[in-house]
Amino acid sequence: MLLKKISLLSTTLLFCSLIGKAQKVKPNTMKLWYDKPARNWNEALPLGNGRLAAMVYGNPDKEEIQLNEETIWSGGPGNNVLPDVYGNISDMRKLLADQKYNDAQQLANNTFKRASGEGYNHGMQYQLAGSLFIHSGNTAPVSQYYRDLDISNATATVTYTKDGVSYKRETFTSLKDQVLIIRITANKPKSISFSLGMNSPMPNYKVITENNTLKLSGITGDLEGKKGLVKYTTLVKTKTEGGTLKTEKDSLTIKNADAATIFVSIATNFKNYKTLDVNENEKASNFLSLAMGKSYQALKADHIQAYKKYFDRVKLDLGFTDDAKLPTDERIKKFKSGDDPTLVSLYFQFGRYLLICSSQPGNQPATLQGKWNSKIAPPWDSKYTVNINTEMNYWPAEVTNLSEMHQPLFSMLKDLSITGKESASKMYHARGWNMHHNTDLWRITGPTDGGYYGMWPMGGAWLTQHIWQHYLYTGDKKFLQEMYPVLKELAMFYKDVLQEEPAHKWLIVSPSMSPENEYQKGVALAAGTTMDNQLVFDVFSNVIKASATLKQDISFADSLKTLRAKLPPMQIGRFGQLQEWLQDFDRPGDKHRHASHLYGLYPSNQVSAYHNPELFDAAKTVLLNRGDKSTGWSMGWKVNFWARLLDGNHAYKLITDQLSPAPVAESGQDGGTYPNLFDAHPPFQIDGNFGCTSGVAEMLLQSQDGFIYVLPALPDAWKNGNVSGLVSRGGFSFDITWKDGKIIKLTVHSALGGNCRLRLPNAIKFVKGAAPALAKGENSNLLFEVEEQQKPIIAASAKLNPVALKATVLYDVKTEAGKTYYFE
Repeated sequence: MLLKKISLLSTTLLFCSLIGKAQKVKPNTMKLWYDKPARNWNEALPLGNGRLAAMVYGNPDKEEIQLNEETIWSGGPGNNVLPDVYGNISDMRKLLADQKYNDAQQLANNTFKRASGEGYNHGMQYQLAGSLFIHSGNTAPVSQYYRDLDISNATATVTYTKDGVSYKRETFTSLKDQVLIIRITANKPKSISFSLGMNSPMPNYKVITENNTLKLSGITGDLEGKKGLVKYTTLVKTKTEGGTLKTEKDSLTIKNADAATIFVSIATNFKNYKTLDVNENEKASNFLSLAMGKSYQALKADHIQAYKKYFDRVKLDLGFTDDAKLPTDERIKKFKSGDDPTLVSLYFQFGRYLLICSSQPGNQPATLQGKWNSKIAPPWDSKYTVNINTEMNYWPAEVTNLSEMHQPLFSMLKDLSITGKESASKMYHARGWNMHHNTDLWRITGPTDGGYYGMWPMGGAWLTQHIWQHYLYTGDKKFLQEMYPVLKELAMFYKDVLQEEPAHKWLIVSPSMSPENEYQKGVALAAGTTMDNQLVFDVFSNVIKASATLKQDISFADSLKTLRAKLPPMQIGRFGQLQEWLQDFDRPGDKHRHASHLYGLYPSNQVSAYHNPELFDAAKTVLLNRGDKSTGWSMGWKVNFWARLLDGNHAYKLITDQLSPAPVAESGQDGGTYPNLFDAHPPFQIDGNFGCTSGVAEMLLQSQDGFIYVLPALPDAWKNGNVSGLVSRGGFSFDITWKDGKIIKLTVHSALGGNCRLRLPNAIKFVKGAAPALAKGENSNLLFEVEEQQKPIIAASAKLNPVALKATVLYDVKTEAGKTYYFE
């Protein structure tokens, strides 16, 4: 009997040992986590549902949750187009043509004064609702502290122990129910006591309680002669299990509850960019009452389901090491010298998380800080800066399978195509519409920030590329028909404003600039910059192709073809660089954060190793001269540049630069990443997060060159891995597994059908679906058509390097819509 018991015990111990080994799995790699509360905003954790945003600090004694609602902006409806400037613009054109560059710049500076208070609106500020505070009243020592943000389900959790009681706070901004929810629980009954209060740095607000509800209300700020007109209301209410609720003048107190759920609802009087007639109190109350009618479990389940519908579409595994078990802030400090491929996967997915949380369909687009802002006057007003930053926010949308997140941008473009008629007609005496380098909630389209930064009439040219790219990824003709007037009327503007350049009779945009760079001390104003030429080429090409696709406006499209042929070709300057300006003004030592003339390399497809290797090498020369060190968003852009240059190791080097601790001082141009994974300019700008996310995708999948290149820029650091759910132009989605840099498994799902032309690093064989054939001749999938470029003009002194390309295999796979194809 004793022998049997010993045998049974041994078997049980062995079984438990095996179970223990089986359960020794890697932790949730989609969590940002920390072992101490946030000391400042750059350590707090972001939540958002597209409309609402919150920053959770995680303090056990006095929790702060800083709150935003996307329509809390200073000022009110109205454009910022100055009258009677057409004559000055005509004079600027003449001065530039006569090479009187300083005089042209001075005229621009005097016409569009930068200083506030000079009777000119430089754009309004994205502001904030305030903060909710949860005071525990218990200052006993804390042990076993932990806080996290789980981006796999969009919830933030804080746990700690006090006086032998374990507490848990769970917070999320519901995608389904449009409120912020905080759930507080403990492992002992009657242990939960706290008070709720609110405040705000905003000047005109008040806090009261009524009907057991805490209410903060206010009105936004005045700025540059525009009166603040947005009224906002924040309502806070609780549901408790046990305990008591006491209402004070400006606070709520809960005592001895078993559990408590806090509901936060925010609304404004904003209806659209020209109308403020919504009852903000009624709207906030409706959100609150509907949410409070559901159980916490149902609220959380509905939120997670709505979120995971988007987030779970893409998985990325680049390997796991023990560094991934460290707190996130420690991982950032260690990343450059350590081995933590999981941090890259987390950072990639964090960008997708931020896009889902800041750009939901039916809401406003993501600003310069997404929807997260703690200041009355945030850096750069947290506006929509459209000479790179707003566009970069949406680079991950299509390729990382978040196409719906693009919708707020398209909605804004419809608005801008209306307000932009005013700037086109009054400033340029042109048809159609245009905008400059900034806009805001009120859809302004005139220049902001003065004549040095602001005289760039190309904002619409860049933003509308997202319309055409969305069509290339989705093949959605209904969408293209809906947005076609926006494309057409923008092309009409450039058709009217192009000027004949005196030396070569090229057609150019004047006055303009190459954002935000100068070619002489204090002189940025220019004519016919390379970026402008590339943008107009794409604007015309998009309308030409859209016209053919929709079978309309054929004669208008033909007129654009004639104009397009007269645009300047790209030029390679004296030291082998792609020229930034029409003249060879480039400086070899220029380290400027913008590399605007490389728009043709990324996000456009006008520079290619396969179609124009001279331009490819010239673009590389620019990047080598600019160097890697820069602001956060600029490093994010450079990840994409180096991916397009098919140099995975250099792209990865930029990622390691980006994933370095940001300086504590929120100034300068050093880039880096804050402890909460926010990108640092510094200070925080969200576009660097989005730029790196799209950059990682570009390293793994590209589809701009007439084919789909799988693993085009794989770095040595990612020797083995797998990714699923990335999307290419033409409506194909991909699951890719690789080992030692070679594809070992490939799955292609075709949403639209048609020829899928693949460029692969190694040969594959058919498993199931359709046999690949070695590619021959033209690609029959018109979504991959590459526009023919004019041959570049190359300076006599330019020394170009031959472009060495890795050996690849090109396949054609004939696909049918809705079917999946498997290869090994």
